[in-house]
Amino acid sequence: MKDTTYNGACTRTALTKSITPEEVRDLLTGFVAAIELDQIRVDALPPEKFHRWYSDNMWRNWRRNHIEQINRLLSSVNTIPPSLLKELAWLAISYEPAFVRQALLRLFAEAASGSCAAEEPNTTAAFFGWLIKDVSDTPARKPLNIDARALMMQWLAVTDPLSIAEDPECGYGRPAGFVS
Repeated sequence: MKDTTYNGACTRTALTKSITPEEVRDLLTGFVAAIELDQIRVDALPPEKFHRWYSDNMWRNWRRNHIEQINRLLSSVNTIPPSLLKELAWLAISYEPAFVRQALLRLFAEAASGSCAAEEPNTTAAFFGWLIKDVSDTPARKPLNIDARALMMQWLAVTDPLSIAEDPECGYGRPAGFVS
C-alpha cells in the first residue's frame, strides 16, 4: 500500500483492482431503488403502526431529497478519477461495511438537507472524496482479500436504507425477516 493525496486528504490505496464507475452507478441506483421500495412498504402499513407524532409528509420529503441528491450525483459518475476509484476500493476492503454505511448515510443526510459546508458535494467525485476523508479519520482494519465491489455493495441497506424506521417518532420499526 502507498499513501496518496486526494483533495488534500491523505489516504491509502491498496494495490487491488479498483472499483469502476459502473459499480459506483450500481451502488447509487441501488440506493434510489431501496429508498423507493421503502416508501412503498411504508405506504402499505396500517395507520396504527405509526407513532402519533409520525409526519408522513416530512419523511416522504426526506426520501425525495435523498433521491434528488443521488440523481445529481449519478450525472457525474463517469468523471470520477481513477485514483479516487482505487481509494474507494481500499475503503471497501479496509473498513467494516456497516461503518462505511453509517458514514455514507450521514453525508447523504447532510447533502439532502442542505446542511453541508459552503462547498456542496455536487459531483460524485466530491461526494465520495468526502466519504473517504470522513471514514479514513478512523483507523482501518487489516485489508481483506475480498472483492471490493461486493463489500461496497454492502454499504447499501436494502431494508430501511435511510434508517427512518429507527427514528423514535416513526414507531413502525424495521420489518422482520428482511435483509439489511
